[in-house]
Amino acid sequence: MEQINKLRRLCFKQGVEFKVAKNTLIRKALESIGTGYDGLFEALQGPTSVMFSETGSIPAKVIKEFRKAGDKPVLKAAYIDSAIYLGDTSLDELSKLKTKHELIGEIIGLLQSPAKNVIGALQSGGHKLSGILKTLEDRPSN
Repeated sequence: MEQINKLRRLCFKQGVEFKVAKNTLIRKALESIGTGYDGLFEALQGPTSVMFSETGSIPAKVIKEFRKAGDKPVLKAAYIDSAIYLGDTSLDELSKLKTKHELIGEIIGLLQSPAKNVIGALQSGGHKLSGILKTLEDRPSN
């Protein structure tokens, strides 16, 4: 029980909602929401807790942080934006997922990059051209 309370506190600090529920109730809740959750049903065996978060990578990071003191909890499955991750081997992949804001920042950076390159090339080319013209101007005429 002490370990569960530590995990709950860590989840609370990270803004992750942590619930323990019966597998049959989880299954019924998923079935009532709609389709697309069938892949999760095979993971509903044995003791199960559910973590909810606005950011997909945070629960995986919480699990990794908590595991520094032991080998539990084990990730059974994860559902993020219609993608299903099964098994504990997905933990590293999940913990590396980028947030929505990080992805938007990267896209903006990529969109700005070509414009910056063109402007930089034009500016450096302008300096070279003016240098050539200055050299030709200063050259004595014959």
